[in-house]
Amino acid sequence: MIVKRKTKLSNEIPTASMPDIIFMLLIFFMVTTVLRTYDGLPVELPKAKRIEKLKSKRHTAHIFVDKKGLISIQDKLHSIETVRHVMYEIRAADPMLTVSLKADRAAQMGLISDIHNELRKADALKLNYSTKTAVN
Repeated sequence: MIVKRKTKLSNEIPTASMPDIIFMLLIFFMVTTVLRTYDGLPVELPKAKRIEKLKSKRHTAHIFVDKKGLISIQDKLHSIETVRHVMYEIRAADPMLTVSLKADRAAQMGLISDIHNELRKADALKLNYSTKTAVN
């Protein structure tokens, strides 16, 4: 005599609470995520008549130079001797890198020229000089 079971076993995973879990995770990550902004050094940018915005901030490294001669790369202070090595590592990690140089209008031109030469040696040839628009 064959006995049939009254309850059937299923191999399915219950997914009724899946949307609740997903939304809780989404809210958790939205609340705990901190968007980092590059503050850099306090610089007063020179004025220009015509400016052009960068196309993408994704492939951009920021170098700040203040009037005292301090150099900040990606929010860390560096000396002129370490600029080449730091930028070479950043450039190796991102071949599409554009360097944005934000120099104070009172910064020494010799230091800016030295940074430019160090960027050449690091093969970071795409350079953007940041300015602000001149108001007429």
